[in-house]
Order: sequence, then structure tokens, then C-alpha cells
Amino acid sequence: MGNFITHIGTDESGKGDFFGPLVIAGVMADEKAAEMFINAGIKDSKKITDKKILTLEPIIKNNSEFSVVVISNAKYNELYNKIKNLNKLLAWGHARVIENILEKKDCEYALSDKFGDDSLIKSALMEKGRSIRLEQMVRAESDVAVAAASVLARAAFVHKMKEMENLYGIEFPKGCAPQVKDSARLFVKNFGKDKLPEVCKTHFKTYKEI
Repeated sequence: MGNFITHIGTDESGKGDFFGPLVIAGVMADEKAAEMFINAGIKDSKKITDKKILTLEPIIKNNSEFSVVVISNAKYNELYNKIKNLNKLLAWGHARVIENILEKKDCEYALSDKFGDDSLIKSALMEKGRSIRLEQMVRAESDVAVAAASVLARAAFVHKMKEMENLYGIEFPKGCAPQVKDSARLFVKNFGKDKLPEVCKTHFKTYKEI
């Protein structure tokens, strides 16, 4: 692969979904892992079906250092109300997964998808992460480590949505499609308005419309 530098890639899932958690994942890929990921067909999770993502998840976990942070809806709403800024919340999550990986193994370089000002993640990094060279790039999912992180983040999101559906016996559509409102109304009818923040992101316009 020539000149490959071992690095950590980070990405998130669930940011634009009304239902379900916000998930941030990080994956550290060396040359061997990167080659294996490419051969397995790992790329930006938006270009792969959820079914395929669940088959790729163990390949990544068995061949790299990784970290996945799942912020449940209740926690997400609490943090969002406090911070009032999604990019700061994301930066905290990206910094957290980088730190978690550095606890296990040293690494000098990290790459994340660009979602806000570069200084946000840097200022959220703790002691271990302060010395890392951190870059943020638009469409960073073209990088194999970031793509692997996007797959792990999406896989965790899919698992969590399934858990919620099993718990409440309601289908929670992904994204913000019109069906989302139908499911939200059904949820309110079955479990009451006060329970809704346990399954959705309350700063979305959809929440006020329900």
C-alpha cells in the first residue's frame, strides 16, 4: 500500500436520525488491517446495507484496536440541553474514542470527518490525546480507518434500534421520513408523551410537531 501510516479514524452515526442514539466510533488501522478491511469491502457505511454492516463489524473488531461510544437518547437530550451545541457534543465523543484507543495503544495520527471547527475535538482531548496529530477532512470516509469507524458506529446504531423495537414493540424508522412521525404518535399513544425523550432527540423539529 506504500507509505501507509498507522492511524486512528473516527466517525459517527445517528446524528440525523430522530429515533435512536448518537454513536461515535474510532478504529486504529495499521497497514495489515487496512489491507484486510479494503479486501473485505469496508467503505463508508452510507454505501453499504445494514445487513452487510453487521457482517463487517466482527472483522473490524477482531483485527484492530477500536472504541465505540453510544450516547442513549435520555443521555443525549440531557447533554444537548446542557451544551446546546451538537458539534461540541460530537467533539466530546470523537475525543473520547481517540482517548480510549490511546489507553490501549500509542498512535501519533488521527483523522476524523469534519463536522465543525477543528479546535473543538482538540480542546476536548485529555492528556493522552493532546500530543496526537489530528486532522479533520470533509468526506473523510474515503480513508479506510474512518470508513471502518463509520461501519462500527452504524452497527452499534442498528443494534440499539433493534433493542428499542424489541423493548417497545414498535418499529422505529431511521432518518426523518414521514413514517417517523407516525411511529412517534403511536409511541405517545402507547407509552405517553413523557416517555418519548427516551427514544428520540428532542431538539429535532419533529419533536415539537408531535
